[in-house]
Amino acid sequence: MLNKTVQMIKKKIMKRILFALFAVVVLGIAAVKADNDKIINKNQLPAQAQQFINENFAGVNLSYAKEERDFLSRSYEVMLADGTKLEFSSNGTWEEVDCRYGEVPSAVIPDPIKRYINENYQGEKVLKIERNRSNYEIKLSNRLELTFDEDFNIIDIDD
Repeated sequence: MLNKTVQMIKKKIMKRILFALFAVVVLGIAAVKADNDKIINKNQLPAQAQQFINENFAGVNLSYAKEERDFLSRSYEVMLADGTKLEFSSNGTWEEVDCRYGEVPSAVIPDPIKRYINENYQGEKVLKIERNRSNYEIKLSNRLELTFDEDFNIIDIDD
């Protein structure tokens, strides 16, 4: 009786070990597939991303465009010849504009944020703007980082 109980316990342990190994293999394959980045042409970007680039960075050559595939999502990264880095969501909505050697075009910055910067940091340039579902993050030329909520209220200032 004791021998049968020990055998049943061993079988359960073996099943769990095999399941765990199977799970590790599946997750490993998924991780390899998730990092499936590929270089693309400008015309392979979503139409909204192409329009954004044409309207805000006309005349600036594209260094590269990359489609980044994660496990369940897709995004795009674009590097322009002037050092500007752009990030777009799967549908082509801009998520980040990082102008390392210049400033973010005024048309990209929402008016309430522009007004706040002009009133409180006159003369400073916006070097970077990021947006997500809940906020906007701005980096100024004086290296201050401002965070605004979705209603454009300032919620954080970091130096």
